[in-house]
Amino acid sequence: MQIVSDYFEAFNAGNVEAMLACLTEDVAHHVNEGQVREGKDLFRAFCTHMNQCYAERLTDMVVFSAQGGTRAAAEYTVNGTYLQTDEGLPEARGQTYCLPAGSFFDIRDGKIARVTTYYNLADWVRQVGA
Repeated sequence: MQIVSDYFEAFNAGNVEAMLACLTEDVAHHVNEGQVREGKDLFRAFCTHMNQCYAERLTDMVVFSAQGGTRAAAEYTVNGTYLQTDEGLPEARGQTYCLPAGSFFDIRDGKIARVTTYYNLADWVRQVGA
């Protein structure tokens, strides 16, 4: 599904504005181990925070789409470096990590209306040495 591929290409390029262009104005962002954030402004703030604390590149991407084009999913590997301590998490010392992860999407009018991301937080904590 092209909109999902465009979203992840923008992610890997570190281009938040291009990611936002893939989203509806009222996008619902379901964060792993976090609260649902609604709207592009909260999505932008989340991305800004994440880019301060983490440098990540997604590889081994496989995108699936449901018949009718209203739902999609992706499975991938997160390859990252922990740059700056994120509140409530272990201290950052430039640790690297590699995690399997997945995202689920609702598609409306050719844009992403919901992003739900899952990964194993306990595995991440173990990898960064907490």
